[in-house]
Amino acid sequence: MTRTIGILLALAAVAVAPALAHEGHGHHGFSAGEPGDPSKPARTVEIAMSEMSYEPSKIEVKRGEQIRFVLRNVGREDHEFLLATPKENLAHAEVMKKHPHMEHDDPNGVRLAPNKSAEIVWKFTKSGTFEFSCLIPDHRDYGMVGHVTVK
Repeated sequence: MTRTIGILLALAAVAVAPALAHEGHGHHGFSAGEPGDPSKPARTVEIAMSEMSYEPSKIEVKRGEQIRFVLRNVGREDHEFLLATPKENLAHAEVMKKHPHMEHDDPNGVRLAPNKSAEIVWKFTKSGTFEFSCLIPDHRDYGMVGHVTVK
């Protein structure tokens, strides 16, 4: 009986390990601010994602401003939008190379299939320059990066 429980616990640990495979993927503090409140007013910024680019790729916001990102994948393959610091996105990109089909359920990111759209509401509570990038292997390396400057 004890051996069976040990085997089940080991299998459970192996099953959840990929979901916990990298730092910063949990729902704790976010470097670029915090999830916004969809019931409150927000400025809408539409972003088109295509093969290795975002349009627009540079956005300026005021500290404390809430933005409703309307994201559309107008490309021919899956793309992501992940809002963080460059350092965090680079670390996450390394994990994505090992787990390229990782699904994101964080409020600061989304993965979209071609011709799909999604919205992210985000409140920028911290000043600085942040980035959004596609962390599907090679996409970021080929230039799929944008920047948000918060003043």
